[in-house]
Amino acid sequence: MAEIKDPENTLILETTKGQVVIQLLPQVAPEHVARIKELAREKAYDNVVFHRVIDGFMAQTGDVEHGKAGGNTARAGTGGSSKPDLKAEFSATPHVRGTCSMARSQNPNSANSQFFICFTDAPWLNKQYSVWGQVISGMENVDKIKRGEPVKDPDSIVSARVAADV
Repeated sequence: MAEIKDPENTLILETTKGQVVIQLLPQVAPEHVARIKELAREKAYDNVVFHRVIDGFMAQTGDVEHGKAGGNTARAGTGGSSKPDLKAEFSATPHVRGTCSMARSQNPNSANSQFFICFTDAPWLNKQYSVWGQVISGMENVDKIKRGEPVKDPDSIVSARVAADV
């Protein structure tokens, strides 16, 4: 595991493929980081599947409404949380390998709980999605996540915790 310099702004995902440590970027997207931490502290991301995983692009997860592992995940990717959608926090922070960014609909202000992790650089996403974190350890585990759209028998987040709480 990478050295954790700021536990309050570090997210630890335990996934079915292993641990992934994410440095949160409150200076880039303060409201999105606050939402990720709030949902992690509520344990809302626990047992949520990676429902859309495109090889050479990204792994998407975070549908806390319809994406719980062990349940009917046929609608995974269509929901969010009970919290209001967030206003876009687009920035010049590039989408590179390991970038964590919010998923949204065509409406730029529709991000809620779903997010994705980039497998590789995705410059066409720059300044169009809210970047909130960067994987600092465990990217090899992200690389192992089962692909599909939708994913058959998907991998999942076992738990998501703010490092300061662990």
